[in-house]
Amino acid sequence: MPLPTIRQLEYFVTAARLRTFAAAAEAHHIAQPSLSEQIAALERTLEVALFTRTARKLILTDAGQDLLPLAERAIADVVSMAETSRRVRSLEEGTVSFGTFSSAHLYLLTELIQEFRAQHPGVRIRVTGLNSSEVADAVREGNLEAGLVQLPIDSRELVVTQSVFVDQVVYVSRREEHTREPVEITTLAQRPLILSESRWSHDDPLRVSLLERAQSAGVTLDPIVEVEFQTHALELAAKGVGDSLVSFHVGRSLIAEHGLFWAPLEPPVTEHYAFITRRAGAVSPATAEFMRLARRILARLQMARTRPPGPASD
Repeated sequence: MPLPTIRQLEYFVTAARLRTFAAAAEAHHIAQPSLSEQIAALERTLEVALFTRTARKLILTDAGQDLLPLAERAIADVVSMAETSRRVRSLEEGTVSFGTFSSAHLYLLTELIQEFRAQHPGVRIRVTGLNSSEVADAVREGNLEAGLVQLPIDSRELVVTQSVFVDQVVYVSRREEHTREPVEITTLAQRPLILSESRWSHDDPLRVSLLERAQSAGVTLDPIVEVEFQTHALELAAKGVGDSLVSFHVGRSLIAEHGLFWAPLEPPVTEHYAFITRRAGAVSPATAEFMRLARRILARLQMARTRPPGPASD
């Protein structure tokens, strides 16, 4: 059974209000025969007469009186839907759907969310802090629109941008003598190591890189403690439990706060970060704008400090 169209309902409501087809047609800027035919088609679809036609005006039948409030509500719902869509497109409303690694709040998310809310107060923000591999899975499955992840990543069904941010892994210790020289993999194998990303150790890019170096050098890395977060590993290092490895931008405030010492790895380990979206998915204007602002903040951060400073300069 065919359904009434919104246009037919609009013509019906206008005719009911103005009481003539001529006036309704003029209000919609169409010819009267066209409007009359659309209302006749509506009556055929519903299998009822909506108007009693007199010489001077239209009178609603009982069926027409019953239909009128329903038609007005349907038209209002469609108008509301169109208005909501317009607001989302214009960034007056909408929701940011974004994922990133859990430590991003230490140097990116607070400033990013603050600036975005100041510019777009009507937009809701949903940021999920996860491991990069989990973010990629969530974007791939359509649970998130986009994310910021550490490379390399499983790129199946994803669009991966070029690197938008570069960080450096540093070795951290309470013992200054452990950080006087760049630290090689053979030295790491002899140190009491606290490593993060315990749940995702097989997928963590740093763990993979260290494993490859250890295998090439014929040594074994055997951490004494494994935890989930880099910040927790730093806190344990500050207590003298062992030494750790951390992304510099993640750990720089805690390194200074706890009086820790650090040294680069030899050869250096750099971390590259990129945005990901779903290859077959669409990114809303809100999320696209959130990514644009994130890119700008990351560029500012990269320009402000392109390499980790020495301990003496902190």
